[in-house]
Amino acid sequence: MIPQSQDIVSQLAHQDKTPWHKKPNLRLLYFIFFPTLIGVEMTSGFDSSMMNGLQAVGSWDIFFNKPRGAILGFLSSVYSLGAIISLPFVPWITDTFGRRMAIIFGSLFMVLGSLLQGFSKNFAMFIISRLLLGFGIPFAIIAASSLIGELSHPKERPFIGSLFNSCWFIGSIVAAGVTFCTFAMNSNWAWRIPSLLQMLPSVLQLGFIFFLPESPRWLISRGRKDEAYAILAKYHAEGNTESEFVKAEFVQIETTIRLEQETAKVGWRDLFVTPGMRRRILICSFLGLATQWSGNGLTSYFLPQILDNIGIKDNRTKNIINLAHSCWGFLNATFLALNVAKFKRRTAYLTCTMSLTVIFIGWTIASALYAETGSQASSKAVIAFIFLYSPGYNIGYNALTYTFLVELFPFHTRAKGIAVFQWWSRMAGFFNQFVNPIGIQRAGWKFYISYCVFLAFEVVFVYFLFPETSNKSLEELAFLYEQDELAEQNKRVVTEIQQGEPRLSTGKATMEHIA
Repeated sequence: MIPQSQDIVSQLAHQDKTPWHKKPNLRLLYFIFFPTLIGVEMTSGFDSSMMNGLQAVGSWDIFFNKPRGAILGFLSSVYSLGAIISLPFVPWITDTFGRRMAIIFGSLFMVLGSLLQGFSKNFAMFIISRLLLGFGIPFAIIAASSLIGELSHPKERPFIGSLFNSCWFIGSIVAAGVTFCTFAMNSNWAWRIPSLLQMLPSVLQLGFIFFLPESPRWLISRGRKDEAYAILAKYHAEGNTESEFVKAEFVQIETTIRLEQETAKVGWRDLFVTPGMRRRILICSFLGLATQWSGNGLTSYFLPQILDNIGIKDNRTKNIINLAHSCWGFLNATFLALNVAKFKRRTAYLTCTMSLTVIFIGWTIASALYAETGSQASSKAVIAFIFLYSPGYNIGYNALTYTFLVELFPFHTRAKGIAVFQWWSRMAGFFNQFVNPIGIQRAGWKFYISYCVFLAFEVVFVYFLFPETSNKSLEELAFLYEQDELAEQNKRVVTEIQQGEPRLSTGKATMEHIA
C-alpha cells in the first residue's frame, strides 16, 4: 500500500532495512563515487596545503624572489580568480551536456594547469597555471556535488554528501606530506614535484568517470526516461524494475521536474522571481561568504606566516605542523561527515558558528598576549586554538555545505544555485587570499578581530534564516518555500502511483538500459 502523505518516497526508503554494503550494485556505485565525485575536492585541499608548504620551501622562495604581502596574496588568490571567471559558464555546461561531461571538462583544465605549474619558467607562467587550475575546479565541484545528491539512495544521501568536503583533507595531507619530503631538496624539483602531483585527483576523475551513470534527474529533464528508470532500478532496487520504491521515486522525480518546468523557464531569472527563490539565494550567498570569511583561509594558505608571528621560524617545524594539521582535519572531518547527518541541519550549523566564535576570540587573545609578552604559553595556546578550530569549522561548513545546498535548490536551479554559492565563495576567497598576508604582516593579531565580528554575525544569520531540510527527499524539498506547489506535487504523485506503471517511453525499462 502506498503511503498517503507528503513523504511517500522517504517513508518507502526508510522501510528498506538492508544496509548499502549488502547491495552489490549500490556498493559498486559508492566505490566509484570516490575517484570520480567525492574526490573532486582533493584538488582544492592539495592546492591550499601545497601553497602553505611551498612558503617553507627555500628553492621556491628564491625562484620567485621571496614573495610576501600583496605578491604572495596574488599568488594564492589567482586560483580563486580563475574560478570566478569560469562560473558564468558552469551551469550551462552542467545542465546542457550533463553532470559527467562537466566533470570531464573541468578535469582537463586542471590537468593542463598542473602541468604548466610544474614546468613554470617564471612568475607569469606560474600565475597562468594557477588561473587554469582555478578555472577548471568549479565545473567539477558543481557537477559532482549535484550528481552525488541525484544518484545516491535517499537513505545514504546525507552521509555521502557530507563526505564530499572531507576529501579536501586527503589532498591537503598528500600535499603537506610531499612538501615535507621535498622541502630540503637543493633543486627546483622541491616545488616542481608537488606542483605536478596536483593533477592526480583530476587524472582519477578522467579515468573512472565513464564507469559512472548520469544523473536520472538530468536524463528525465532531457526526455530520456527509460535510461533514468533503469539507473534507479539498478542502483536503488538492485535491478528490480517492479520495485514499488523505484516506481514511487521515478514518479516523484518526473512529476516534480514537470511541475518545475511548468512554472519556470530554467534561466538565471528564476533565481529571483519568487520570495522562496530569493531566500534560497540569500542563504547560499551567505554560505559562500561564511565558508571563506570564518578564518579558515588563514590556516589554509598562510599558516607559515601565522607561525612566524608566534615565534616559530624553522621551516621543518612549520611543515610538520602543516602536515599534522592536515591529518587532524581529515580525521575529525571524516568522523563528523559520517555522524553529523544524524542531527538536524540548523543544530549542526548553530553549533559550528557558535564554536568558531568562541575559539577565534580565544585565538585572538592568545595572539595578543604573545605579541605583548612573548610568552611561550601563549604561543602554544595559539597552536591549540588552530587545532580546535578544525572540528568547529568541519561540523557545519565542511560536513554539510554541499549536502545542504543540494537540498536547498530544486533540480532546475540546482547547478545555478551552487554556482552562485561558488561565486560568493571564490570572491570571498580571492579577497581573503589577497588581503590576509597583508593584514597579518601589517596588523598582526589585531587583524583577527575582523573575523571575530563576522563570526558573531554568522550565529545570528543561521539562527533566524536557515531552514531545516533533514529527513526529506530532494523532490519533497523542491518546494521548501512553495506550499501550494508542494500540495500539487503530492497530489499528482499519489494519483500517478495509484494508477500503476510510471510513464516511460516504452512502458518499461529494458534490460539493455540496466546493463
